[in-house]
Amino acid sequence: MRVLVAGGGIGGLTTALSLHEAGIEALVLDSAARLWPLGVGINLLPHAVRELTELGLGGALAELGVPTGEMVHFDRYGGRIWGEPRGRALGYDWPQYSIHRGELQMALLEAVLARLGKRSVRTGTALDGFEQDGARVRARLLDRASGTAETVTADVLVGADGLYSAVRRGLYPHEPAPLWNGIRMWRGLTEGEPFLTGRTLAVAGSNTAAKIVVYPISMRAERRGRALLNWVAEVKVAGDGAAGAADWNRTGRLGDVLPHFADWRFGWLDVPAMLAGAAEILEYPMVDRDPLDRWTFGRVTLVGDAAHPMYPIGSNGGSQAVLDARVLAHELARSDDPADGLLAYEKERRETANAIVLACRDMPADRILHTVSERAPLGFEQIEDVLSPAELSAITGAYRQTSFSDVAALNARPSYSPAG
Repeated sequence: MRVLVAGGGIGGLTTALSLHEAGIEALVLDSAARLWPLGVGINLLPHAVRELTELGLGGALAELGVPTGEMVHFDRYGGRIWGEPRGRALGYDWPQYSIHRGELQMALLEAVLARLGKRSVRTGTALDGFEQDGARVRARLLDRASGTAETVTADVLVGADGLYSAVRRGLYPHEPAPLWNGIRMWRGLTEGEPFLTGRTLAVAGSNTAAKIVVYPISMRAERRGRALLNWVAEVKVAGDGAAGAADWNRTGRLGDVLPHFADWRFGWLDVPAMLAGAAEILEYPMVDRDPLDRWTFGRVTLVGDAAHPMYPIGSNGGSQAVLDARVLAHELARSDDPADGLLAYEKERRETANAIVLACRDMPADRILHTVSERAPLGFEQIEDVLSPAELSAITGAYRQTSFSDVAALNARPSYSPAG
């Protein structure tokens, strides 16, 4: 069996590694002329860390990423509202990692090239359409440098090509643009002093107005006694103007984001100084797409953001792509018919991923945080004076809904690896 994987991001590279582990040939295509360690930080849930560890990348994750110790919510004055441990401290057999997206991608790329060979990844190559006849998929490829076109055949085509997936567009040519919820995000990296435990994922404010999310992502920096802080500033934009393109590499301006956080100075973090200390700021709207009722058409299917783009709530974007990749390879390896294997993959993953998309839209934790800002607009002494025990526990329930409902199940589940 030969699988063509469109997209050399986290989902596509993990798909290639998983297929190779299962004895299936894979070729990865990416339209970028070269894959670089771009982007900022992400969180990998224990679900994804388990899968990458079983692919032999546990050492790389421990070398690069910070094992997240806790997640804590604060009001816009830095008053503590709620907190909960993460990773192993929550009972999982694997940690949660906060890591630079680009460094993770490069670790995956290095593993793909080492295991599958130097020709297993073709950059500068765009997917320009595809067709299938029930037995094979014929993909039309375009060399972006020369303009040369060619047709490549494969047994399966996997769309791992992100929010603007060419594969998804081929399956759903009339789908509208991504849906914007009115929140604009700015992201950056700033080196500074460690805050709180040094391994805290902190959330302050509410995205009904303004919210800041910040966490350390570099074990190298931690070993130097410093912290490379990944921050996300979310602001609800007035009016109903157009979102603009969701370009993950679009440059943002400090002058656009700083006024929303100009006086956000906490005892444990100076937010304006952190924003100003970033060498580069990225800006894009918070968007997703409506869940699909079908990912698989014959020998073509979708994974990751191509299948289920979601709001960045609960650390699910990259983690769900890793899970897709592992289940896809697992089902293809144990099926006599590739089309049946793809349907089995979709049956296991689609409803789960779609439910997370909808849960992220619901944002129940942010509703509670907004309640705090309404009841205590100038801050509070004790959160118990502001929220009832039931309201506080609702925050825990919100994260159980999107990310942490299955500690025992994950720890006990058999491996997706062929020898597991």
